Amino acid sequence: MRVQDVVPLPYLEDPCTYFARIRHRPCAVLLDSARPFSQEGRFDLMSSDPLAVLESRADLSSVWRAGDVRAASGSPFEILGELLTEFAPDDRQLPGEWPFAGGAIGYFGYGLGAGIARTAPRNSGPLPDLHVGIHGWALMQDHELRRSAAVFTPGFDPLLRKGILTALATPELAPKPFAPTAPFRSNMGRATYSRAFSRISEYILAGDVYQVNFAQRLSAPARGDPWEAYLRLRRRMASPFSAYMPIGDAAVLSLSPERFLRVNGDRVETRPIKGTLRRGPDPATDRAQAEKLLASTKDRAENVMIVDLMRNDIGRSCRTGSVHVEKLCALESYANVHHLVSVVTGSLAPGETPVRLLGNCFPGGSITGAPKIRAMQVIDELEPDARSIYCGSVGYISFDGNMDTSITIRSLVWDGKEIHAWGGGGIVADSACDTEYRESLTKVEPLLEELQPGSIEALLRDPGCSQT
Repeated sequence: MRVQDVVPLPYLEDPCTYFARIRHRPCAVLLDSARPFSQEGRFDLMSSDPLAVLESRADLSSVWRAGDVRAASGSPFEILGELLTEFAPDDRQLPGEWPFAGGAIGYFGYGLGAGIARTAPRNSGPLPDLHVGIHGWALMQDHELRRSAAVFTPGFDPLLRKGILTALATPELAPKPFAPTAPFRSNMGRATYSRAFSRISEYILAGDVYQVNFAQRLSAPARGDPWEAYLRLRRRMASPFSAYMPIGDAAVLSLSPERFLRVNGDRVETRPIKGTLRRGPDPATDRAQAEKLLASTKDRAENVMIVDLMRNDIGRSCRTGSVHVEKLCALESYANVHHLVSVVTGSLAPGETPVRLLGNCFPGGSITGAPKIRAMQVIDELEPDARSIYCGSVGYISFDGNMDTSITIRSLVWDGKEIHAWGGGGIVADSACDTEYRESLTKVEPLLEELQPGSIEALLRDPGCSQT
C-alpha cells in the first residue's frame, strides 16, 4: 500500500497567484472556487503536464500519450473510463485528505450530447467537443483549513516533479490587458430570437415539449491575454465553480455558479438551477426581488420539472430507492442575480462508476429542457451555431472515485480572434418573449459589461420581440 507524495506549500488565499506560474505549461487547468471574492467554495485545484490527453470532435476521438497520438473508437465516456483504469496506480492508496488523488481534469462540451439526441454533429469551432487530461499531480488549496499542497501520485516522474515545483515557486509577469475591439453582436438578433420563440411556443402547445432552454451567442473581436480578462471577471462575479483552461491559442473562461454532478464515496449530488431574477440596487429592492422569485409559480414549475428530469437521470446509476430531493427551489444569490436551486441526491449503485454516471446524465437537464431528447432536437433546429463548451461541463474525476463537475453557464470561449459568450433561459407555456430575451442578457451582463461597458444596453436597443 503506497501513500501519495504530498508537498506542503505556502497557503495563498487567491489561487491565481500559483496558477499564473504554471499556466503556460502543457494542458494547464484551474478549477477555481474564486477566493477571496467568494466564500462558498472550499477547494481549488490546478494541474498541468498530463500523462495522457483525450480529445473528441464529432464522431472522432484521439488519445495522446508520450508524444504518440492515436485514434480511439467508442463512446468518449467509455474511452475516458478505460484511461482512468489504465493510469490508476497499481497499489491501493491510503485515503487522502485531499479531494483529488490524480485522474481526469478537463471539459465536456455540449456537442457530446448529439448522439443521445440523434442529431447530426456540428462544427464546434476551434475547440474539440471534449478535452480531458489524465493528471498525475495537482496543487490543491483548502480554504477551510487554510493550507496548500502539491499532491503527486506514486511513481510520478521525479524530474518532472522537480520542474513543476520550481515553476510554482517562480513569480509570473503581469498579463497584457484584454479588450474587445468592436461591439458584441448576437448570432441571431432580436427579430430572429422572436421567430425562434414563436416556434418553441408552437412545439409546447402541440405537446412536443414542456420546456426548451434556448440560448443566443454573443461575440466580439478582441486583443490581449484572456487570462487578464479572467482575473477581472472573477473579481466582478465570483462563482464557486469557476475554471480557466488555455488550449493552444484558445481558452475556456468559466464563471459558473452551478454544480452538475458530485460523487463523494457512493454519494451522488446534483444541484440544478432554474429561476432567475436580477438583483436590486439597494437592500430593500434586492430583498423584494428575492421574495418575488421565491413566490413565482412559473419559476418554481420550471425548477420542479428539471428536478424530476434529474431524478430520473441520476436514478439510472443509483441504487433503487436511494434518490431523494433534499432541497427544492431554495434561494441562492450571486453577483448580479438571484437563483432558485434544488439539491437531488442518491447512492451510486454497485458496479457503477462516476464516468458512467456522467455519461448517463449528460448534458444536464437544467440547460436542455424537458423531455430532454426532444428539447435538444429543438435547440439543434433553432440555434444557428454549436454551443461549444456552453452548457457542457468542467471538472475532475479522481482515481479514487471522487468527482465534481459544473454546468458551464456564465462561460466564455476565446478562439484566438474573438471572445464568445452565451445567454439563455428556459421557455415554457406561459413565457413572454421580451422577458425571456432580457433574462438571457441579464445572466451574462457582468461578463460583457466588464469586458466592454455599454454592451447590454446596445443589444437591448435592437428592435423588440413582438410578444409580451
